[in-house]
Amino acid sequence: MDDKSFIVSEGAAHPLGATLTGDGCNFAVHCPNATQVQLCLFNKDTEEQMAVILLPAKTGKVWHGFIEGVVEGQLYGFRTCGENNAQLGLQFDSQKLLIDPYVKALNRPLVWNAQQYVGDSQFMISKGIVLKPSESRGRVLKPVIPLDQTILYEAHVKGITQLHPDVPDEHRGKFLGLAHPAIIAHLKSLGITSVQLMPVMAFMPERYITEKGMTNYWGYNPINYFSPEPRYVVKDAVSEFRTMVDALHSAGLEVILDVVYNHTAEGGIDGPTLAFKGLDNASFYLFEHNEYGTVDYRKYVNNSGCGNSVNTAFPYVLKLVMDSLRYWVQEMGVDGFRFDLAASLGRDPYEFSSLSGFFRALRQDPVLLNTKLIAEPWDIGSGGYRLGQFPSNWLECNDKYRDTVRAFWRGDKGHTSDFATRLLGSRDIFPKESRTIHSSVNMVSYHDGFTLQDLVSYNERHNEANGEQNRDGHGHNLSANNGIEGATSDTQIKALRERQKRNLFATLMFSQGIPHVLGGDELSRTQLGNNNAYCQDNEINWYDWSQTESRQDFLDFCRQVIAIRRQSELLNHLNLEDDNYTLGHNVDKINWYRPDGETKLVDDWHDHNNQAFAVELKGVVSADCATSAEHWLLIFNATDHDVRFHVPTLKRDQTWQVSIDTRYPKLEQQPEVAISLVYMQAFKSICLLKAV
Repeated sequence: MDDKSFIVSEGAAHPLGATLTGDGCNFAVHCPNATQVQLCLFNKDTEEQMAVILLPAKTGKVWHGFIEGVVEGQLYGFRTCGENNAQLGLQFDSQKLLIDPYVKALNRPLVWNAQQYVGDSQFMISKGIVLKPSESRGRVLKPVIPLDQTILYEAHVKGITQLHPDVPDEHRGKFLGLAHPAIIAHLKSLGITSVQLMPVMAFMPERYITEKGMTNYWGYNPINYFSPEPRYVVKDAVSEFRTMVDALHSAGLEVILDVVYNHTAEGGIDGPTLAFKGLDNASFYLFEHNEYGTVDYRKYVNNSGCGNSVNTAFPYVLKLVMDSLRYWVQEMGVDGFRFDLAASLGRDPYEFSSLSGFFRALRQDPVLLNTKLIAEPWDIGSGGYRLGQFPSNWLECNDKYRDTVRAFWRGDKGHTSDFATRLLGSRDIFPKESRTIHSSVNMVSYHDGFTLQDLVSYNERHNEANGEQNRDGHGHNLSANNGIEGATSDTQIKALRERQKRNLFATLMFSQGIPHVLGGDELSRTQLGNNNAYCQDNEINWYDWSQTESRQDFLDFCRQVIAIRRQSELLNHLNLEDDNYTLGHNVDKINWYRPDGETKLVDDWHDHNNQAFAVELKGVVSADCATSAEHWLLIFNATDHDVRFHVPTLKRDQTWQVSIDTRYPKLEQQPEVAISLVYMQAFKSICLLKAV
């Protein structure tokens, strides 16, 4: 079959991408400076080029054409003709097959191949698949999880499913594997509410990592903003992704996508031409300026550290990103997004502004208005650290929370006052009346860093497997091996590590803000000290589902503290009387105590050696006095010795009872005695007391 087999007409400039009808397919692509755009059709089995059709019309900046005879499943791509002049930002090259930025599915993963890229890149480049319009079918209703009930669980599609014994072999590492009842049952039993998936949009591992024989396992190197990653697909990308989302929704779990709109896999001046460079390079990316103030198209701005920065301030690019976000919400069913290096998206185009076009577009969009928006509030460019500066409808990953909590429990002195601030919502960063108390996304571990198990098992990173002489990854981990580096059979060291894991996890759950759990932490997952395992598609990243007694004990502990948080109003949402962000309040008193029972004074907070304190949270009695107010006492002891705490006096008919004490490895060991005067708080432990 050749291009003469098709009837070609002008078609329409919108919508962009491939739009199938009963008679054929309309193709439209943004490419303002090309002299010619070729639509290339390929054989589904061999990927041999079967036809080249010149798009016959151009409206404004969009080339388009309607091709009769094109049917569902047709493979396609574009080639562009025009000037190839790096100094002008033009990279037209008809030998480079280009992926349609609006394609909804790719036929296979995109893998760098130097030999296939030289000359005609046809056999290296993944092909777009023409899909029929989405059918309006019954979808499971989305769960509506309030912010104060939200508990995020960060997971990798392959990592969580690859070794699970109940997931069928053909579904391991796939979207369908994540939809398996055994995986969902685990998530539900843990008590989390929202699964935050690491990148699922089509990506290409970097050239240098591929040539080293490894891959970009994490997927933070996108090449398309609509297509599900084919590596996670068995047969039908769109259907299988939707099946996964529906299965999670049926269980009452939200789906949050980690999205990477700040850069692409095309890299800098020496990077490959895969899609955007060959269509509108000068507009899609940001470029530096020379000494005369003019744009130097040979130097890509690199706020991402990955070679380029996407110019979301350009109208077409902003439209592309907004269309992508709406597509994942409306057509694919997701509930929100975590934006990688989100400070880049707020640059308009070079300097960050909380009133940038991107933020304004999101704020007014009726589809996206009620989705969860989570920022990684920084990039590596100049002025890129923007924690606390995002619009009020955003949540922000709080690295200050992470570092303070790690340092406090490691035993570093001088962190108690900062720890208390983080515990109650980081109001120095997210001020009352301006931001909700849930603005802070709290974490002690994340995909880029140590797992919780490794955080208490290693002093130093151990990234030798990455092939960069252990120079990659963050060097400031605030971790502690608690006696010896790595695995050990020493029972005392192992016991202390387990206690510290309980301390860190309990702190996370009893802090104001939204908890972020790194998937696998509840299973005591280790990466063997690797804190930058982005290129490890193996057991370093895959969850180990086997259980030992200590692992089961910790899993039971995690379930218990999550349940305590979810059942308490005060522990997940302190609504203070002096905070007018919302009406009403649920707090009568918040009191801070020294171990001797006296109220903490200013000098106590500045005492460098102060590592033990208590906080009392007393709720408001209901207006009709029908229910008793919640009343909690949290005792923290980060010292190396036991501390005798004098507890606050209660009403005559009340006593304090232990809800959780992290000194005990097993839940059945928790004491049930009533406490009225003194509680001996063990070294390096937390106790949560409840007034009953």
